[in-house]
Amino acid sequence: MVKAYELRDMSKEDLLKTLQDLRKELAELHVAKVTDGAPSKVAKIKGVRKSIARVLTVHNQQQKAGLRSASSKSKYVAKDLRTKTTRAKRRALNKKELSKKTHKQCRKAAAFPAVKYAIKA
Repeated sequence: MVKAYELRDMSKEDLLKTLQDLRKELAELHVAKVTDGAPSKVAKIKGVRKSIARVLTVHNQQQKAGLRSASSKSKYVAKDLRTKTTRAKRRALNKKELSKKTHKQCRKAAAFPAVKYAIKA
């Protein structure tokens, strides 16, 4: 089993080479399973599949990080790089938009200013 922290130190080429080796090993294990191979080989399939998933996860994370750093200065961000959150939160007004007043609200505030009362102590 490969560890994710070990994979993070590898370069892209090394990751792809590891992935190719693991896929080849998985194919051999599947052949061994069909040809009534040793139970130890059949039991190894799950671990190899998990290792492939780890390699792919680290590879995809590295690619996304590279894309994020490349597009950090651009005006627009690709949809898959944007924050997910929820649909409602993505469509909600931001702080600046929330603090703005409509023309009607401004006129009403000017016509009927808040009354200040002096309180006798």
